[in-house]
Amino acid sequence: MIQFYFLSILCNTLAGYALTRDTDELDNTKRQAPFTLSARNLTFRLLLGLVSSVTGLFKLLSAIDLPFAGDLVPALTGIGGGVLLLYDYYANTTTLTTESTLRSFLTRKKTKKSFGVWSCAIAALHFLFPEMVFF
Repeated sequence: MIQFYFLSILCNTLAGYALTRDTDELDNTKRQAPFTLSARNLTFRLLLGLVSSVTGLFKLLSAIDLPFAGDLVPALTGIGGGVLLLYDYYANTTTLTTESTLRSFLTRKKTKKSFGVWSCAIAALHFLFPEMVFF
C-alpha cells in the first residue's frame, strides 16, 4: 500500500535523525510545552518509536507476494529503530540501576548513531528505488 510506503520512509528518516542526535541533553523539563516536535523531547521519541515499530510491523504483514522482498529491509529497519527509540525512552525514565549486556549495547552512542545513519540511508534508497529488491 502506498500509505505504508510513505509512512515507512517518513518514520525511518525521523527515527534515524532522532537516533543520530546526542541524547545527553534530552529535554524532559516541564518549562516547555509537554509535547514539541524535537528529537530531544522524550515524548516525541516515545511516539516516534511506537509509530515506527507499528508501521514496520504492518509493512511486513501487508506485503503478500514478491514486493515482500523489497520491503523486508525497510520494515525491519523501522521495527529496529522503533525498538531502539522505545528502549531509549525507557532507559531515560526508569529509576532501576541494573546493568546488563543488552542494556549497555543498546545505550551506546556508537550503536544508536550507526543505526540512525543506516535507517536514513535505507529510507533514501527505498524512496529512490521503490520497486528495488533489498536483500
